[in-house]
Amino acid sequence: MQHILQGQSPGQLTDLGREQAAEVREILCHTHIDAFISSDQQRAIDTCEIIAGAHEGVPITTTPLLRERDWGSITGLPFSMLPNVQWPADVESMKHMKQRAAQFVEMVKREYPGLTVVAVAHGIINKVIEALLTQRRIYDVVKMKNAEVREFLL
Repeated sequence: MQHILQGQSPGQLTDLGREQAAEVREILCHTHIDAFISSDQQRAIDTCEIIAGAHEGVPITTTPLLRERDWGSITGLPFSMLPNVQWPADVESMKHMKQRAAQFVEMVKREYPGLTVVAVAHGIINKVIEALLTQRRIYDVVKMKNAEVREFLL
């Protein structure tokens, strides 16, 4: 893993990423799923398509609400550099991320009431959504591993 601030740059799935998505497909293969929702970033769409492979005919919808944090002009820097970098004004604010998370949760409640939905997103937005759903601080939410499955009832 490169551990860079990939943010909203296109990126692509690695062989390891494809393997991890296939593992999730196997975990969920016997679970009833009504819909898949993916970030509209290609690496998430590719992940979602692999996971959805065991659920033929179940639709995949994409949304920009699930995009990773926009790191602006520091996109591409290694995570290890964050403590030493003055964050520029073009980094997406946590307030904006919380708004996106709330919009996503409201969309799921409105468009998929009572249904089982699999969401495929990215690390930081996942933490923000989980913090919202569990009423915890973002920093109290344990970071998800790549292709980890967590279940929430709305």
